[in-house]
Amino acid sequence: MTHKMPSLLLRYRLWFIAVFQGCLVVCSLMAAWLLSFDFTLPYRGVLLSAVPILLLTRLTSVAYFGLLRGWWQYAGIRDGIDILKAVTTGSLLFWIAMRFVLQITAFPRTIYALEAVLTTGVLVGVRLLSRAYAESVRKSISPGKRVILIGAGSAAQVILRELRRTGSKYAAVGCLDDDQSKRGIWIDNVRVLGTVDQLPEILSSEPADEALIAVPSASGAQMRRFVEVCNRAKISFRTVPALRDIIAGHIAVSQLREVSLEDLLGRRPVQIDLEAVRREIAGRTVVVTGAAGSIGSELCRQIIEYGPAQLVCVDQNETGLFFLRLGLLPHKNGAHLAFQVMDICDTDRVGALFSKLAPEIVFHAAAYKHVPMMESNVQEAVKNNVLGSMGLLDLAAEASCKSFVLISSDKAVNPTNVMGATKRICELIISSRPMNGMRCVSVRFGNVLGSSGSVIPVLKQQLGNHQPLTITHPEIRRFFMITPEAVALVLQAFAIGHHGDTLVLDMGESVRILDIARSLIRLSGKSEEDVEIRFIGLREGEKLNEELFYKTECVTPTACEKIKKTNGAHRDWPELSRQLDELRVSMSIDGTAPIRSKLKEIVPEYSFHKDLTLEKVGELPVESHIQKAAGHS
Repeated sequence: MTHKMPSLLLRYRLWFIAVFQGCLVVCSLMAAWLLSFDFTLPYRGVLLSAVPILLLTRLTSVAYFGLLRGWWQYAGIRDGIDILKAVTTGSLLFWIAMRFVLQITAFPRTIYALEAVLTTGVLVGVRLLSRAYAESVRKSISPGKRVILIGAGSAAQVILRELRRTGSKYAAVGCLDDDQSKRGIWIDNVRVLGTVDQLPEILSSEPADEALIAVPSASGAQMRRFVEVCNRAKISFRTVPALRDIIAGHIAVSQLREVSLEDLLGRRPVQIDLEAVRREIAGRTVVVTGAAGSIGSELCRQIIEYGPAQLVCVDQNETGLFFLRLGLLPHKNGAHLAFQVMDICDTDRVGALFSKLAPEIVFHAAAYKHVPMMESNVQEAVKNNVLGSMGLLDLAAEASCKSFVLISSDKAVNPTNVMGATKRICELIISSRPMNGMRCVSVRFGNVLGSSGSVIPVLKQQLGNHQPLTITHPEIRRFFMITPEAVALVLQAFAIGHHGDTLVLDMGESVRILDIARSLIRLSGKSEEDVEIRFIGLREGEKLNEELFYKTECVTPTACEKIKKTNGAHRDWPELSRQLDELRVSMSIDGTAPIRSKLKEIVPEYSFHKDLTLEKVGELPVESHIQKAAGHS
């Protein structure tokens, strides 16, 4: 019989709560009567006649304000406010019923107020006692992993509430916050123990197994500091989903995750006009060149969300296309997908493809991007990046394509290498070429985290292989952006750009490669004393700092806060066409000097060492090339 009681209480829980609270109300009335008449019970007839009226008004108002539902073990401030509202409303109804409806004037006036105060106290008190008892039982039964929270704001409150839920594997021992005014306060029964920098000392008195970084709005610099403090305290750490995702219910707090390099860079989420992009892409045939690359593959993944009629993925990389196909097919969203293993310089094949499919939009992401490789393969850089892009533009125009988007690079600004010079020439072509029915825009941005041309994968590989981390220079800096963010802005730029525009993405502040290397070391759980950082010197064509704009460019805002527009790339088209023809002819001359000279003529800002020749580069030891490539950014 005993084991059936809990199930019966759960089945008839609403009635049980109503009866229990009704008993509390009657007890409050009796206590108020005793206190008013020196612990005697005079006028018992009036008292007994008031009991059913009081119960009816009290329980009605309690039910109206939702106090017959909910779990008291999670009671909080909102429940207290609702109790005040319910008691005030019930007292008003009780007074009206007694004085005006039943006209019982003998009921003592002091009882109205005293009973209300006592009822409020007991209704609040039983909830607080229930919560305290439930929490003590949970702690004694399953303490779970002891965690300390970095942060004592609204996010920490949400997380602490989640940690208390049944089944949680965590028990919070305290919070840390740099706001000195919060020290010593209690947040959901968890005390703020001190500042973040005091973590090592606090752990000596309040041991914890893990630190949870509960600051979803932390900047990159703040996250780097949190990680550094945790490493100094020799405690493992994780971070929580963004607060907006927790509140929206998209992600549970239980999905704690490792701190990533993206967290340390602190990039803010991109807000784009989804409908503007959808209007441009929905129901159309879209071609993406370089589709197997970092940017190209993410372009394909995001484009397919906007409902194109057909998405054509073009790349020379057969293996990359194979894996892209595996990833896209389950999410094709009704679009017809085509995967073409093709060289964009093969004009016959590209022309046949465009004639057959009649693409309306082309995203041109195919290019040779590795700076040191292109310094020793100048002809291929020009052939693929410049001549291939020119041929693609002409074939797209012949196929009546409506929009052409060139993916450019910050290395196109004041270039010191062949790759940057070729990208700048492509920007000049896009901005100077007559429209002829096809809108052409360039989108310029910096490095993408984790891309094949980024320093990050090389540093991670070296770290995993217990090798020294090779960096070209202690002060070398680069702009970084995560791939989904860059591509989202590319799509927004495509939607808002006008013919000839060079649109530049807001990359935030540039970051020292040395700082990134140190962050990777800390994220791996190692100290900087354990890993050697070796400086190997700048390579040919490499700059200490990349730039996003020429000084001569006029920078203007666009409809998107994180995209700027420039107008400094326009050239006389017949003159530029003549120079491009001469560049093509220079490809047939032995050596790279004629090509570099012609690049310099087209892009006067391009600077290079005149004694750099293919033969000299070829004489460098293979090991030297590998070492220098390891520092590529």
